[in-house]
Amino acid sequence: MKFYSRKLIKPENLNARNTLFGGALLRWIDEEAGIYAMTKLDTKNVVTKYISEIDFINSAQQGDVIEIGLGFKAIGKTSISFSCEVRNVFSKQSIITIENIVFVKVDEKGNASPHGKTLENLKIKK
Repeated sequence: MKFYSRKLIKPENLNARNTLFGGALLRWIDEEAGIYAMTKLDTKNVVTKYISEIDFINSAQQGDVIEIGLGFKAIGKTSISFSCEVRNVFSKQSIITIENIVFVKVDEKGNASPHGKTLENLKIKK
């Protein structure tokens, strides 16, 4: 798994308990994974198809820095899949894990469209 981006937890990212709001974290994950899917499929025409069970393991506090990691899982005819882990940069403590996030390439009408990529021609660095 490679960690691609970092976020500073700020007051506007907190819930009523003054810990990281899960919705903010999921938005960041979806954005980061979507960008990764775009770069691997060489198109901006991708949409989130599926996100598996989300496991909130630990929380983050204001001032913490988190990092979002993605791991390539699979390539399909129209899709690409990743796993995800978010962890605290300094303690390396996991905050959240997601086993499977699937993105699909779509055409101008929003229908699934073949992306033409194979495992052999993907630019995946492991």
